[in-house]
Order: sequence, then structure tokens, then C-alpha cells
Amino acid sequence: MEQAGKRTAAEYWDIFWTMFKIGICTFGGGYAMMAILERELVERRKWITSEELLDYTAIGQITPGIIAVNLSTFVGRKRKGVPGGIVATLGVVAPSLIIIMIIAAFLMNFQENEYVQHALAGIRVCVCALIINATIGFIKKTVIDLLSLAVFLCIFILAAFTRIETVYFVVGIIAISIV
Repeated sequence: MEQAGKRTAAEYWDIFWTMFKIGICTFGGGYAMMAILERELVERRKWITSEELLDYTAIGQITPGIIAVNLSTFVGRKRKGVPGGIVATLGVVAPSLIIIMIIAAFLMNFQENEYVQHALAGIRVCVCALIINATIGFIKKTVIDLLSLAVFLCIFILAAFTRIETVYFVVGIIAISIV
């Protein structure tokens, strides 16, 4: 019985540590980390499939909260039920909490520093590249026929050139897909 308890604790630690490492790389939000999630959760650990990652991301996008947190909760729950979801969520948010506390303690003293400003500008450029990379990956996996291309182009154009809230796109597509 003691061996099973150690194995379970090790499995929870593995979930926490994996999500912690992913959380450290979450500069720029959920989309910027999609390549990391794909590599770690789908390819390396095989905890989820590419399709599940896309599904979890889509659900995470339409539910309240941060995509990375929602996604980690889904993955943790799939691995070890509700406790796994809690552990995964704690793992992915812990680095952000630690980093935010450190930055808050020191940034006020350095926010006008030229080097800090340059570093932040570089991080913004890097995040843009990561988001574009994730977007291209999503397009390759989801735009698979003429219908999905038409839907993609319509929503992209509407989102880019109107002030329609994204929730209406999601609700509309869900309704159309059900019909």
C-alpha cells in the first residue's frame, strides 16, 4: 500500500513539475506557449493528442479565465481526476506568482531604466513571433477543407475589421455547427 501512495505522489509531482516548467515559459499568454504545450504534452509525454490540445484550447478560449490555466486544468483532470486538475493548475500558475512578486518588488525601482525598457521591447517582439507561430500551427490543423477555409476567412475578416465581440463568433459557429 505504501508503494502505491509513493507512486501516486510521484505522479502528482510529475504533473505539477511539468506544468511548472510550462508555466515558466508562458510569456505572452496561452497562444504564445502552444508550441511548448504541443511538444511537452503531446509529443514528449503523450498525455493528450493534438486534437485534444486543440479542443482544450478552444474550450479554454470560450470559458472564463486564462487559457494556460484552463488548459492545464483539463490536462491534469484527464491524468488524475479533479485532484490532478488542481495540482496542474497550481503548477502552471506558481511560476507567474513567483515572478510577479519578484518583479513587483523590484520593477518600481527600475521601470525607467533604459536597459529594462529595451529588455521589455525585446520580449514583446519575441511574444509576437510565438503567437504567429502558434496561429500558423492552428491553421494547418484546423483549416482542412474549403468549408473550414471559408469559415476561417469570414471570421478573420469580421474580427479584424469590425468591433464584433469574439463571443458572438464562437456562439454563432457553435449554433451553425449544431444545425
